Amino acid sequence: MNAQLGVQLRNSLLGTAVAFAVSCLVAVAAVLASTRDYPSLASLRAVPPYLWCGGLLSTFGVGLFYFLIPRMGVGPMMSFALTGQILVAVAASHYGWFDLPVRTLNATRAVGVASLGLGILLINWK
Repeated sequence: MNAQLGVQLRNSLLGTAVAFAVSCLVAVAAVLASTRDYPSLASLRAVPPYLWCGGLLSTFGVGLFYFLIPRMGVGPMMSFALTGQILVAVAASHYGWFDLPVRTLNATRAVGVASLGLGILLINWK
């Protein structure tokens, strides 16, 4: 649906901006309606700088979706995106990135990742 917004607007970046603007408005309204205790300025300053960059990665990823889905189709794009997310998740948990609990990559998990890779190849086979 959002990729079609970019197509209709003839600009995938504009589609991304509109979608994020609407998301921002909804999120701000939800926060205002549901939050009673806001973090202090000291708490905000204590957040590691890299954690504020999640929005940059999200914008890049969503923008690529809006750009690539009309060209590749939703099936292949989603299969590649999910594969990328799983690979990053496996690496993040293996190394404990972002203060996650460490789950070492073992043979069973490696077979699972390889099976997912094979599945992606089969899904996209022409």
